[in-house]
Amino acid sequence: MNILGISAFYHDSAACLVIDGRIVAAAQEERFTRIRHDPAFPYNAAMYCLSRAGLQPAAIDMVVFYEKPLLKLERILQNAVDVAPAGFVPFCRSMPSWFSEKLNLPRILKKELGFRGPLMFAIHHQAHAASAFYPSPFNEAAILTVDGVGEWSTGSIGVGRGNEIELRKETRYPHSPGLLYSAFTEFLGFKVNSDEYKVMGLAPYGEPVFVDAILNEMVHVDEEGGFELNMDFFRFQFGSRTAGPGFSRLAGCPPRNPESRIEQVHMDLARSIQAVIEIIMLRQARFARELTGMNNLCMAGGVALNCVANGKILKERIFDDIWIQPAAGDAGGAVGAALIGWYSTEGASRVVDENDSMQGALLGPEFDVAGIEAALIEAGLPFERCGDDIYRQIAAGLAEGQVIARFSGRMEFGPRALGSRSILADARNPAMQRIVNEKIKFREGFRPFAPAVLLDHADAWFDLDRRSPYMLLVDQVASRQLLDRPAIEASGLDRLKIPMSTIPAVTHVDGSARIQTVEPSTQPDFSRIIDAFWQRTGCPVILNTSFNLRGQPIVCTPSDAVQTFLACDIDALAAGPFMARKPFGWTRRPLPRPTAFRRPRQRGELRRFGIENGIFFGLLGILAWLAPDSPFRLGSFLAWGVSGLALLAGLAAPGILRAPEDRLNRAAARMNGIAGFILFGLVFVLVLTPTALLRRIARAKREPGGWRDFFRDHGGLKNMY
Repeated sequence: MNILGISAFYHDSAACLVIDGRIVAAAQEERFTRIRHDPAFPYNAAMYCLSRAGLQPAAIDMVVFYEKPLLKLERILQNAVDVAPAGFVPFCRSMPSWFSEKLNLPRILKKELGFRGPLMFAIHHQAHAASAFYPSPFNEAAILTVDGVGEWSTGSIGVGRGNEIELRKETRYPHSPGLLYSAFTEFLGFKVNSDEYKVMGLAPYGEPVFVDAILNEMVHVDEEGGFELNMDFFRFQFGSRTAGPGFSRLAGCPPRNPESRIEQVHMDLARSIQAVIEIIMLRQARFARELTGMNNLCMAGGVALNCVANGKILKERIFDDIWIQPAAGDAGGAVGAALIGWYSTEGASRVVDENDSMQGALLGPEFDVAGIEAALIEAGLPFERCGDDIYRQIAAGLAEGQVIARFSGRMEFGPRALGSRSILADARNPAMQRIVNEKIKFREGFRPFAPAVLLDHADAWFDLDRRSPYMLLVDQVASRQLLDRPAIEASGLDRLKIPMSTIPAVTHVDGSARIQTVEPSTQPDFSRIIDAFWQRTGCPVILNTSFNLRGQPIVCTPSDAVQTFLACDIDALAAGPFMARKPFGWTRRPLPRPTAFRRPRQRGELRRFGIENGIFFGLLGILAWLAPDSPFRLGSFLAWGVSGLALLAGLAAPGILRAPEDRLNRAAARMNGIAGFILFGLVFVLVLTPTALLRRIARAKREPGGWRDFFRDHGGLKNMY
């Protein structure tokens, strides 16, 4: 049975294909369109998944969407009533997309993929739970999902046994650990739903001086991990900003402007919210153990990408073992949705893999040698074909202080590059953190890098005593690798220090590291590189970071790899069996501007487009002719002329409509957006705001003093803003 899972229309759209319970392919739309966190319908990702299996859209037996749009719409409408008349602009901007996209998924599937079969909608946190449990190596386990918000849930605790998942407890909107962390992300000048990991990376430079204030004033956390926000501090319920003015009062400083200097107070805020999230996650993990009685834990949801908190759960030995979905955010919802579809079918069986069934997260497209060579030739790069000697050459280059990009095999699924689309450097070189951050990634100097270590050597270099193939666990660098020497200054922030160790480029300021363990069984290509480096230097650890520049998705195609290579100071590109260098006289070439590309329209679709527009402009011309003023009658001839051209093109030469079809559709989308804004503005003013006012009056009437005090003291506007 062929089941396609889809996540879309919020951020990190993705598609996943499951055939008879086996994950065959998965990819994020951003990798194809080059638009970071692309929320669009994942046409390109879906078509890749099908092509990987040699299938046509007609072969899909079921499509499963990762959430229930009507249930989510209920929450949005309820929230709009609760805050009206505030939230007018965000409501009017967002609602048209619900009717054109999220509530129109059957038509979109039919139009984009030609799919007319059964469509199933999963609950958002069920999709997260399924993505965590079903691919895991456990027959039974507790499940913890934590993110910003799905339909109503912001987190859940459940249990998985065999083919079945049961969610036993949930946290509901607006009380959300993910939205709490995102509010601090925004206040610190970073981008919500994108840069939360920057807050995690900044945290070790600060002190947890605001923890008590956050727990006393902003959020209540009980011993079971139960969670309640003080909504006076937040603005996300109004749909605009996330952090409210109370943040400035608590921090004693205004919000940080993006790209401005990072001060000590910002580091302290990052450290404090990180500590609070760790408290929440630890308490929820302990309660999950108590509630389910399970020995193992599976995790998913955006907050499960907080690898520092994950490492703390592991250190506390609350569970015997934990497994975290490598694409824990919304992209992984496509995996969970597809697996829910499979296990909802009669006779579906689950086979538990010894490690997991994610295939090392190497689920994306790969490219043959001919395609890689063609991209190198087209770019004019000098290169040589090294064959199996490529591993020795990479190791030699790294040992000599070069930074080398690696493009090989299947692309990773999820936010981490694991060796197939990676930038590699010598972890022993203390200058590498500055070089890779400033001259290659063009990003903040405080950002740490991950060590990739051969699994057989991991315990000699880190305190971690188990596999960590997906960079989702943080642990300390082994004490024997730390040197008794003064710290050196890190780049970008003059007060920041990094401790000296035998691998300083991947050792964070607190002596920790986000560890990736590498095994020949799951990543033979990457393990051969590290093994060659170990044979040459005696060090089985290298620096591994994603092959992309700041603000760019990880590279997907050979062309992406070449363009990124030429846009920064990477020394060499090891693409497949080829080693390429910069051409003589090279200067940085800016990356091409990303543009979303749509499925090529077929002649029949273009013919319908021409006929439909011909009829539309013809009717418009008739209406203009009937108008009494002569300027309108003159306009009618123009409308009839456009109508005739559209009809002629649609009937005789539909191919010429490809370019105007795209432009006209974009213009129509803008016009629909304006019309939708006006329509939903009327709904907000005439329906939601009066409903909100009447509800508040009814509540006030039941309170001491009644509705007269309500109007006298608040003018009828209590809690509206």
